[in-house]
Amino acid sequence: MTKTQTPDELLGIDSVFDGEDLDSAKVVRQWLGEHVREQIGSYFQEGTLPVRELSKGLGDLGLLGMHLEGYGCAGTSATMYGLACRELEAVDSGLRSMVSVQGSLAMFAIHRFGSEDQKQEWLPKLAAGDAIGCFGLTEHDAGSDPAGMRTKAKRDGSGDDADWVLDGVKMWITNAPVSDVVIVWAKTDEPDKNGNPTIRGFVVPTDTPGVSVAEIHDKISLRASITGEVTLDGVRLPASAMLPEARGLRGPLTCLSEARFGIVFGVTGAARDALTTAIDYAGTREQFNRPIAGFQLTQAKLANATSQYSAITLMAAHLGKLKDAGTITPDQVSLGKMTNVDTAMNIARDLRAVLGGAGITADYSPIRHAVNLETVLTYEGTHEVHQLSVGRALTGINAFA
Repeated sequence: MTKTQTPDELLGIDSVFDGEDLDSAKVVRQWLGEHVREQIGSYFQEGTLPVRELSKGLGDLGLLGMHLEGYGCAGTSATMYGLACRELEAVDSGLRSMVSVQGSLAMFAIHRFGSEDQKQEWLPKLAAGDAIGCFGLTEHDAGSDPAGMRTKAKRDGSGDDADWVLDGVKMWITNAPVSDVVIVWAKTDEPDKNGNPTIRGFVVPTDTPGVSVAEIHDKISLRASITGEVTLDGVRLPASAMLPEARGLRGPLTCLSEARFGIVFGVTGAARDALTTAIDYAGTREQFNRPIAGFQLTQAKLANATSQYSAITLMAAHLGKLKDAGTITPDQVSLGKMTNVDTAMNIARDLRAVLGGAGITADYSPIRHAVNLETVLTYEGTHEVHQLSVGRALTGINAFA
């Protein structure tokens, strides 16, 4: 029997990353192994996640908003953040979603578009895990078409100091049931250059009168994630609650592109974990008096999965370099999200079969990753929407309309 190699060793994947970035990822992997990995199957079955407990530990590690500068944030490279997302999603997509929503949506929105007062008030607490944030964009009837949102923000009075009053409902909001603050996107009565209502963002503490959150239960996918519906009923906010630098859809879409970058890296962790689990199982499970790893069809599945995993990891590494260089574009992120999620989902599905009947239990991760990735394929831009974004970039023709 020849010496075995891990999927990363076979192609020398680690050589494309800096040693400091890899060392940081190892620290994350070790912490997750000590605090989360053994319990994640139970969290998934129970449909829960101890967000507040985990956020404090993740904050102590410096993972929350780690790629942002100042205000208690670690200020790491984008690639280091991406590798952390890989380790988080190797445990569960719900865990990576929790961190991504906190850092790349709620915190990034305040960091990129907020006032200095908003940054000083919220970012240190969110970075430390002492406060939880969420991002209110999606609605029941406005998912892929956020411009169709019905949530409204109206001035009560005249002048720049007049209060805002918000009404509407946001749906599928990760972290919402345990959040201290929600970034709400709403249509205002300010006309844009085409005469349409201008979309603005607001920093809304969840203890504000008129804010209520209902937890969403009975999910089949992404069960180790806390998700909610946020209702805003006459929520009165001071003028200072508005994000001053965000005007129009560019604000929320910029935040989504930031979060999608984490997904590009994260799903490679789910693929790696499914692959290593299948390899380990195939080496010990015997049929016909030999390990199933010795059968040609099993080796074909493992070889194909390793090829696909290597490709999406290299895609993520390349996009990490582009982001660190400041040259990455939303279309490139769309290509990465479209390709990597679909490929990782197929890897997890194919490798589930290697485990036979045991593969449908919570004892092994491939089925859980496969089910979770069905959600990741849909959120923060569906697979089809990203296909059209890439198609538009290639042809110059907008197929959305």
